[in-house]
Amino acid sequence: MIPRYSRPEMVSVWSPETKFRIWFEIEAHACDAMADLGVFPKENAQAVWKARDVEFDVARIDEIEAVTKHDVIAFLTHLAEIVGSDEARFVHQGMTSSDVLDTCFNVQLTRAADILLADMDGLLAALKRRAYEHKDTIRIGRSHGIHAEPTTMGLTFARFYAEMERNRNRLEKARYEIATGAISGAVGTFANIDPAVEEHVCKQMGLEPEPISTQVIPRDRHAAFFAALGVVASSIENIAIEIRHMQRTEVLEAEEFFSKGQKGSSAMPHKRNPVLTENLTGLARLVRMAVVPAMENVALWHERDISHSSVERNIGPDTTITLDFALARLTSVVDKLVVYPDNMMANLNKFKGLVHSQRVLLALTQKGVSREDAYRLVQRNAMKVWEQGADFMTELKSDPEVTAALSDAEIEEKFDLGYHTKNVDRIFERVFGKG
Repeated sequence: MIPRYSRPEMVSVWSPETKFRIWFEIEAHACDAMADLGVFPKENAQAVWKARDVEFDVARIDEIEAVTKHDVIAFLTHLAEIVGSDEARFVHQGMTSSDVLDTCFNVQLTRAADILLADMDGLLAALKRRAYEHKDTIRIGRSHGIHAEPTTMGLTFARFYAEMERNRNRLEKARYEIATGAISGAVGTFANIDPAVEEHVCKQMGLEPEPISTQVIPRDRHAAFFAALGVVASSIENIAIEIRHMQRTEVLEAEEFFSKGQKGSSAMPHKRNPVLTENLTGLARLVRMAVVPAMENVALWHERDISHSSVERNIGPDTTITLDFALARLTSVVDKLVVYPDNMMANLNKFKGLVHSQRVLLALTQKGVSREDAYRLVQRNAMKVWEQGADFMTELKSDPEVTAALSDAEIEEKFDLGYHTKNVDRIFERVFGKG
């Protein structure tokens, strides 16, 4: 990813320096295990650790790869230059390139997942804080973009919290599934390397041994991982779309924080645009873009091909770096979001009580009016509000068919906003628990 949409901690997970350091650790731990099994002398295994504090020369590895056309061999050649060719002659004994590449990739994905989980904890904290802050801030709920019935801004934040909490659970499960390693040799039969080596390496690298690998770790694990990232990205967009709607001039129920000195348009000085959430919508598309290629990587030829390799070299860093940035940006947006309760109430009242139509409908049916007739009566008066700007309560009180069933006091009672918020505490308890 370009620096504009990157954060240093996640970028470092995917740096060449980090990758080669992980490769080294895999190889060195494998040497320790093989030496313990008596495959070769322990002093050779100990010699490999001379490279523990050495900075691997990325340019030198690239130079060797330009000749060998093989990245793992290039690394092993450079490692031998550091350790000594005689001391390093047992490195990679019985292993194949995928043992290093796949195990490293999964180490990187688990580290990336840990960063993303921490990001989500920050977002959840911001959503929870804003939910309680605006638990009783009444706003109009919308369906199809049209006024429906009253809700609260707190419930809006709470449902986003619940969605992101589900996403956190999905990501945690995806991290668990991806945290496997394989040191099983060519076609995965352990013919030239003892399974105990795999067990030792995985333990040292914070992974579980892959129960059965071919020459690669099964890619259904990776498909599930990137699918989980795609769902998180879609939820980010879900929140971003709501904020973008609320910032529209005709709505203006909330807006992104506009800092001192910030400019909204090069042409129109008055503009305050939802640029951050628009950006999040675009970034979500980039993360989801990786899902289908990850799914297609599941189907490999026989025990191994490398059709997945070029895909993963791109989507591994790109999706995790992008999602890390997006989660951090969304957290900041939510944390600083400027909310306008007065505008929310003004919008709710824009159509002069129309949002209470269902309560009147239900009240009529409870008084013995058929549902079909009750709907006709309420809609007849509602259309006067839509088309003539009339006051809904006034029209209902002036309709003899309505007043034949409901008194003025009973009609007025149906316009109580508190009716719509009476279960907010119960919903919050479901989402956030008691206390």
